[in-house]
Parts: sequence; structure tokens; C-alpha cells
Amino acid sequence: MNAAAPSRPGSGGSLRLRLLAGTLAWMLLTVALAGWGLRALFQQHITQQLQAQLVMQLDHLSGAVEWDADARLRLAPMAADARLNQPLSGLYWQIDRLGAQPQAALARSRSLWDQTLALPPAPRATPGDQVLALRDAQGHDLLAVARTLQLPDDDAPPLRLAVAADTALVAEPLQRFTRMLLLALGMLALGLAVAVAVQLQLALRPLQQLRARLAAVRGGQAAQLEGRFPQELQPLVNEFNHVLAENADMVQRARTQAGNLAHAVHTPLSILANAAAQDGGPLAQLVGEQVASARRQVDWHLARARAAAAVRATGLRTPVLAPVQALLRTMARLHEARGVCFTLAAQAHDGAFRGEAQDLYELLGNLIDNAGKWARARVVVDVRREGAQLCFTVDDDGPGIPEAQRERMFQRGVQFDEQRPGAGLGLDIVRALAETYGGSVQALASPLGGARLRLCLPAAD
Repeated sequence: MNAAAPSRPGSGGSLRLRLLAGTLAWMLLTVALAGWGLRALFQQHITQQLQAQLVMQLDHLSGAVEWDADARLRLAPMAADARLNQPLSGLYWQIDRLGAQPQAALARSRSLWDQTLALPPAPRATPGDQVLALRDAQGHDLLAVARTLQLPDDDAPPLRLAVAADTALVAEPLQRFTRMLLLALGMLALGLAVAVAVQLQLALRPLQQLRARLAAVRGGQAAQLEGRFPQELQPLVNEFNHVLAENADMVQRARTQAGNLAHAVHTPLSILANAAAQDGGPLAQLVGEQVASARRQVDWHLARARAAAAVRATGLRTPVLAPVQALLRTMARLHEARGVCFTLAAQAHDGAFRGEAQDLYELLGNLIDNAGKWARARVVVDVRREGAQLCFTVDDDGPGIPEAQRERMFQRGVQFDEQRPGAGLGLDIVRALAETYGGSVQALASPLGGARLRLCLPAAD
């Protein structure tokens, strides 16, 4: 019987990678949105702070403006920013005359040097300060706050006062903040990514434990899934253990029914065989032949049915060295009269067979017994692990088997020497059981000079 091909690992995609990719994508999106929001808030904050400073400078300027008796504008001393006296420093003020005789830049700060602020026309209604976006002669963007002022003097014209600052005063701290923010958010994203990876490892560890427990069940090291699992997995574990218990119960019932059937059939067959043996007539001979044929059929089909049930079962694991040594002792007593020595190879592998102990005894018992019948003085049994299989070799120093007849010896009812005891069914049952388990058996030439029977069966992990 050929084992079903295992499903290709990873064919459905990695759950770990899908969870990690989804979590990291959402995390990066969240961090990016948070960074954009923080940068926008900081930009708004420093813009408002700069605007407040401009309003404060405008208040100082408004308090310093005077209109003298000669109809000229005069500025009283005021607490001003030092940058207002530094040419092209980025902080400026300017006073325009409004009314019937408008005049731009009636007065201006030293920082403007030979430039003027290109203020838009003043609105008719001026309920308060006006925030303006300007551009100087060098093309720099300016943020300005303008105010219309009417002095109390009778002949004083309306004036328009404006204080402006280069937006680089906002851009520079914004750039520094952006670099610091990117560094901080990068470190945060890295820490979160590590935390997500660790969390996924911890979250998926019960699945790895479940996989290991399933491998132990499949390898015959455990009959059920054992261990503590999270409450999300525990119902699955309970259901799987229930299926395993039902499967084991089904196999046990099948074995019991097979044994009952064998007993029920063998008893009347034995009675018929004994009755036929007491009578030497043609009818008795015919009955004896049919009884022997029926026994062979019953043994062959029961062996296959028992092995098929065992193959479907899980948790089967039978150590091999103890059964081999027990069979060698039994065969030594059975063939004691001929003086055949049965030995186990010194380097025999102490492995385990993934199947029923009864089937292992049946398989090896037939092979060792067959070797003992043909051996002159010596039978050697060896066990080796070859990949996923255990390979048993039974060598004897007998006459050997011609290569042309090695395949024929496994056919049902074939006996090469009618003088030797046996019904010709043992090797046929061996092949049937081995193939049912997914193994094989073959005859080869032995280094001892006789025959080598090589049996391969699935190994338990």
C-alpha cells in the first residue's frame, strides 16, 4: 500500500508572515499619521508663537508713534528687538501713511535697509490686526501683522503699522523638530516591530507545541495529545483526543473481532483435519487438502486485515530489539536438535517499529524460522535505520536460493523442499503484512553463503 503524499508545507502561506506583515503595515501607517499630525501641530504652534511675537512688537511700535507739531512722524524710544537694527535680519517694521495723501514707508526699521514692505491696500473696515503673507525683494516669504492707527492729534493722518518676519524663523525649528521626530518615531517603530515579532513568537508557540505533540502521536511516542494549551486551542485538542480514542477503540474492536473469527474458524477446521487424518481414504485426503487451503486463506486475510487496521491507527510504537532477542531465544530452542546458532549483530540499531507488536513478531518470526530451517549452523539478524524505515536482515549459511527463484518463494503455497516442515504460507504472509505497512521484503545472497531475507518497515520517531 502506498502512503498518501504529504501536503506541501507552506502551500497555504505562512500565518506568521501574514500576521507580521499586516501588523507591521498597520503600525507603520499609524506611526506615519502620528508623525504627520505631530509635525502639523508643532508647525501651527511655532507659527502662532511667531505671530504673538509680531503682535508684541507691533504693540511696542504703536506705543512709540507720535505726531509732532510740525506734522511729522516721530518715534519715541521703545524696547525693540535687536534684530530690527540689523540689516536684512528677517525681522522688520514699516509705517505707511493713509488718507488723502498716502505715502508708503513713511518710516521703517533699519533692518529693511533700502527695501520696503509691499503691503496690500488697507481695507476700509479694520476691526483688528490683519495677518498678511508677504514676499520681500529677495523672494523670501514673510509673515506680517498690520494695524491701522489713528493718533489723537487733530492734524494726524491715519497710519498703517506693519511688523513682518521671515518664515525661515519657522522653517528652521520645524526642520530640527522634524529630524528629531523622525529619529524618535523610527526608534519607536523599530521597538514596536521587535515587540510584534516577540509577541507573535509567544502567541504562536502553542501551535508549535501542538505540532510537536501531533508528531509524538504520529511517531508512536504518545497515544493522545498531552500538555496544557491556551483556551482557544483546548477545544481542538479535546476533539482530536476524542478522535484518537475512537480510532484506538475501533482498532481494538477490529483486532478482537479478527481474533474471534480466527478462533471460530480454526476450531472446526482443526476438528475436520483431525478427522481426516484418522482416515486414509480419498475423501479424507481431499478434506485434508481443503482444510489446509482454508487455513492458509484465513491466516492470509486475517493478517492483512489486522495490519490494515494498525496502519490507520495512531500512536503505535514497538521497540524492536526486545522482540528480536525473544524470537532468537525461541528459535534456538526450536532448532536445538540441529545445533543452529541464532545471534543478533553487535551493531544492531535499537529503533522502534511504527506498528503492532504482534505483527512484528509474525513478520520476524516467519523470516527467522525460515532461515533456521535452511541454515547449516548459523543465523544472524541485524537491524539498521535507513531514512524513515527500519531494515531487518536475516542471514543464514544454508544452500542459498537461486536468483531466478527468489521472487517465486514469496508466492502463496510455494515450498522448495517438501521434506522440510511448513505449509508454505509464512513468507506470503510476511510480504502481505510488509506491503500493508508500506514496507517491502526481498531475498538476496548472504555474505554467510546462504540466503539473506531483507525486511523494511516504517520506523517510529
